[in-house]
Amino acid sequence: MAGKQKSKKNRTVKVKEPSPYSPAQIKKFIEEVKVEFLKIVWPDKKMTLGLTGVVVVLTVVISIYLGTVDLLLGKVVASILQ
Repeated sequence: MAGKQKSKKNRTVKVKEPSPYSPAQIKKFIEEVKVEFLKIVWPDKKMTLGLTGVVVVLTVVISIYLGTVDLLLGKVVASILQ
């Protein structure tokens, strides 16, 4: 009797998964995206403007720094090549 129980446990049932491209799966995916989209916490206008200002200032500072380094290195290389 123990042998019969083991053979029942060893049987695997194959469940056919639906295609991810079927209309039902696409509809389910879109519904899940909508649910997740509602969980997003958007920053307020003040925070957005503040962070935008930080990005603009850092961009200007880094571009001035890199432009200066490029100019100086260009002059050093030009003086070496002459």
